[in-house]
Amino acid sequence: MERDFLSNEPLIQIGTLAKRTGTNIETIRFYEKIGILAEPPRTDSGRRLYDERQVERLSFIRRTRALGFSLDEVRALLALADSRDVDCSEVKDMAARHLDEVTAKIADLRAMQSALAGLIAQCDAGDQSGCPMISALFRDGTPVL
Repeated sequence: MERDFLSNEPLIQIGTLAKRTGTNIETIRFYEKIGILAEPPRTDSGRRLYDERQVERLSFIRRTRALGFSLDEVRALLALADSRDVDCSEVKDMAARHLDEVTAKIADLRAMQSALAGLIAQCDAGDQSGCPMISALFRDGTPVL
């Protein structure tokens, strides 16, 4: 196992990082490309080597993405986390704005659910020629979002 020259900390390859964090290797490379995960040092043969700080950072990225934060929001949260004097109110405000977006999306999904249920109910209305749902989708006034 490789070790960091300065800290003597064990270094891991990208496959191990992927397994430990549940992240696809291509996603890790993408995060490196866009700069939210630092490109790690490489061995003489070109293999990437990651330390524990990068494991923690990627885990942070995964958790924020699982909560639905955009890449720009993740970048902003990482910048706040990287600053020496983290302003918790900024993090809270960002999370509150995101919660408002999630709440609006849930409302949109409920409206879609209702519209689809109404269209499906037309199909269950009995014997009709053709498909009432297809016909309804062609008509003006069909509930859409």
